[in-house]
Amino acid sequence: QVQLVESGGGSVQAGGSLRLSCAASGSIFSVNAMGWYRRAGGNRREFVASISSAGRINYVDSAKGRFTISRDNAKNTVYLQMSSLKPEDTGVYYCNADVRPNYDMVWRNYWGQGTQVTVSS
Repeated sequence: QVQLVESGGGSVQAGGSLRLSCAASGSIFSVNAMGWYRRAGGNRREFVASISSAGRINYVDSAKGRFTISRDNAKNTVYLQMSSLKPEDTGVYYCNADVRPNYDMVWRNYWGQGTQVTVSS
């Protein structure tokens, strides 16, 4: 079994900051790309940021300059530092990772349970 567990969500006022964390645990052999997605209201999940095991980073345009994604490979953990938050950043943030479990060595994509971020104006 592989689990992704997020933490760090909450409520802040516009202009504030939050740091999200996501730890992958369980029967892990290796982890490749890790990232964050967001779902606002009834909309579909949208990409926010990703980072490969080698450190290659991508952001959605709205996050550039305000969000910073990083990871600790030794801990199989990815972080999302969010600054200058805006009300439109509100939503449920989901962690995503490509993981190869050690029981069959087959790459699979996993999701966390989500953590709520609410930014008030």
